[in-house]
Amino acid sequence: MKTTVKIKRYDPDIDDVAYWQDFEVECDEMDRVLDILNTIKWEQDGTLSYRRSCAHGICGSDAMVINGSNALACKMLVKEAGSSITVEPIRGLPVVKDLIVDMETFFDAYKSVMPYLINDDPVPDRERLQTPEQHEKFEDTTKCILCAACTTSCPIFWTNDEYLGPAAIVNAHRFIFDSRDQAGGERMAVLGTREGVFRCRTAFNCTEACPRDIQVTRAVEEVKRAILFKKI
Repeated sequence: MKTTVKIKRYDPDIDDVAYWQDFEVECDEMDRVLDILNTIKWEQDGTLSYRRSCAHGICGSDAMVINGSNALACKMLVKEAGSSITVEPIRGLPVVKDLIVDMETFFDAYKSVMPYLINDDPVPDRERLQTPEQHEKFEDTTKCILCAACTTSCPIFWTNDEYLGPAAIVNAHRFIFDSRDQAGGERMAVLGTREGVFRCRTAFNCTEACPRDIQVTRAVEEVKRAILFKKI
């Protein structure tokens, strides 16, 4: 089949503003949008810039807006996207070139919630054990791949780049509810600030955008309740 792909282009070295460019690509309906972008770059226009790495929905590097919604280019099939596809960079972050955005503020928010296990007890001879029920409390949020699809789908984040955003909250959730961790109070202090979890307006965009099907909005609400009622 032949697919028309409309890509939002921007090169700060030569462009004053972004513009749309159309390409026509021969492809199969089972090809992925990433395959189409590779074909364009390798066969039609080598200046096209985008991020990709594993191409299997694990690294999260090729998040972009496809047909108006956040998605991973390596997971969306042509038969899902259709014969006319629009591709643009994820929103709310500065565009570096074409489909590449500057992720610095996103990762600054991620680092601010201390996304690692903190436990000052003596190191045990074996692993720190927990029950299946204890693990279940945070299992869903361990699936985050830091693609930024949830955060850059959030209307609060679009207008306030100081808001920590859903991805940072999800990664804080993963440790706040981990029975082995001892820094839940510190993380909740960060999330309880003006630009923290209570900025969320429960739009559910983040949950719809997540390529790993994490229940992001639910995790955000659980963190809110933990802060309000000190239930961890």
